[in-house]
Amino acid sequence: MARSRRLLITTLGLVVSLSLSSVMSMTVEAGSNGNYLDSLNGGVAAILSYENDNAEELITTTKEEISQFASEEMDVSTLVMANVRNALNVRAEASGNSEKVGKLYKDCGGEILEQKDGWTKIQSGNLIGWAKDEYLLFGEEAKELAESVGRTIAVTKSDALNIRKDASEEAEVLSVVAKGEIFDVTAIDENGWARVDYEGQDAYVLSEFLNLEFKIDYGETNAEIKTRKEAEREAKRHVNYGEYTTDADTLLLLAALIHCEAGGEPYEGQVAVGAVVMNRVRSKAYPDTIHGVIYASGQFSPAMSGKVNRVLESGKIYPSCIQAAEEALAGVSNVGDLTHFRRNDGRDGIVIGNHVFH
Repeated sequence: MARSRRLLITTLGLVVSLSLSSVMSMTVEAGSNGNYLDSLNGGVAAILSYENDNAEELITTTKEEISQFASEEMDVSTLVMANVRNALNVRAEASGNSEKVGKLYKDCGGEILEQKDGWTKIQSGNLIGWAKDEYLLFGEEAKELAESVGRTIAVTKSDALNIRKDASEEAEVLSVVAKGEIFDVTAIDENGWARVDYEGQDAYVLSEFLNLEFKIDYGETNAEIKTRKEAEREAKRHVNYGEYTTDADTLLLLAALIHCEAGGEPYEGQVAVGAVVMNRVRSKAYPDTIHGVIYASGQFSPAMSGKVNRVLESGKIYPSCIQAAEEALAGVSNVGDLTHFRRNDGRDGIVIGNHVFH
């Protein structure tokens, strides 16, 4: 999946991005992005990669500045972003009667290949086809959306890497992680320490041991959609008048995600993360299973990196996270119907602990 243009420099795997609720668009067709499984099924994310020789250029204090730095590498002339609430059909030819070849989802992007008669031929990961211009954003509007919904992530490139409580080699080690672990980056200081989100807490790792990447997300081909849906059927989700009953494995999967995303947060924050997952299950804009939501492309870094699976397999899930999962499954929500959260970076929303829910 190598790309010749600057937008799509590196692919990380089969990965949907954080939504921008203020984008006003027309609903075309509901849909959702693919899973990020060990077998790498689903959609693909566009990645702008920065090796450690760029670390000095990334000395900054805010996530927005990091994202802005990365987004400067985007080729605005070829960038295209979806402008829909749920999903847009992509077709084989520039006609509404042409065969559907896949879907481009809300906040996903790609590259312009050709334009004619109010249609644009795009490439979004493995998905190549035509979409109507009225459902797309171009130029500066596309770049603005990409900056808003993209994320700066750090991928560890060394084995046995220490994640520390403070920006010092003398600081307490919170965890030792393997190569390929993924974290959201919130800042990089003048000494080269990257501040990352570790189970909802601030943690620090030297940026020289990281690859920094700015990511937006892709749509899915029909084949990828089929593969994802087959995987979701394995989730064994059952619906009963708005409440969700499930087997023990799926309960623990939700608890494992909560553990990874908010294990260091207050209990209210753990419940809120579980509620976000369940709100997505109920939403037409996401997969309609717990399994599908958790492994939806690009949404949860611990799922992308395999950390959720490792925690699940270890059985070492905090009891409070299991309790929070049980409450979320029972319909408890302290964040209403909100479907997103991120590190509290000043965005409007409900602030619980170190997260803002929006």
